[in-house]
Amino acid sequence: MPTLQALEDALVDLIRTAVVELPPDVVKRLQEAYDQEEDPVPRMQLHAILDNIALAKETNTPLCQDTGVPLFYVTRSQSLSLPLESTLKNAIERATERVPLRPNAVDPLSRHNPGTNTGPYMPHITYSVHDKPYTEITMLPKGAGSENMSVLRMLTPSQGVAGIKEAVIDAVVSAGGKPCPPTIVGVGIGGSADIATSRAKHALLRPLGTDNPDERLAALEGELTDALNETGIGPMGLGGKTTVLGVHAEMAACHTASHPVAINLQCWAARRATIYLYDDGRIEYV
Repeated sequence: MPTLQALEDALVDLIRTAVVELPPDVVKRLQEAYDQEEDPVPRMQLHAILDNIALAKETNTPLCQDTGVPLFYVTRSQSLSLPLESTLKNAIERATERVPLRPNAVDPLSRHNPGTNTGPYMPHITYSVHDKPYTEITMLPKGAGSENMSVLRMLTPSQGVAGIKEAVIDAVVSAGGKPCPPTIVGVGIGGSADIATSRAKHALLRPLGTDNPDERLAALEGELTDALNETGIGPMGLGGKTTVLGVHAEMAACHTASHPVAINLQCWAARRATIYLYDDGRIEYV
């Protein structure tokens, strides 16, 4: 495994990349939306978004003033023995000062802000394990504008797929321009309330343009994408052809008497970045 110092340095670089550069799949879809738009008002908004993306990369500064809260998805190698939690905390504190990141993490009761983007369960880490010779770490900075539009609906089983579609469309229409569209819509279906919510956010990690391996979910994603782009909400809520860049859905088995559906929106600044920590000490930026 890499040394602790090498790991911390790599994590600071990961955080910087995540808040400065959009993944190529997101940039590609935004460019397509711009090319397809005919109305001058939404076209102007998309042009400004693309200019913002290019300028952030050129100047190595964050894409948005809201650099989000630090969420990490870690798929561990079975050989990982480094103290990842404390190293991530140190990396976030360093990145907050050096990138810089806006200090967003506060005490939910007193609203005290320590200025470090750290606190109880923050940075937040979601773990899984695989049998590959590396640990995969993905950062998903999540801003409040989109996160505040999250929805959990505990439907009845009789509402079925029609109820899922209605819940997703209602959530996006109710949000309007608040989550800075065009958005990516994460949908979590099944499980329990917490599992559905977790699946909805995890769905945001999947690159745009990739197929859902479940044909039923893939069909649902396509139908919802088409329906939501017919709403006319458009970029920044100012009208146009593109309200969502895509809809991604994940599911979990649920109780026979339950039918939870969670919706988590991600703004156009759909930031994420990944590194691999190999068991032999190599670090690869993906």
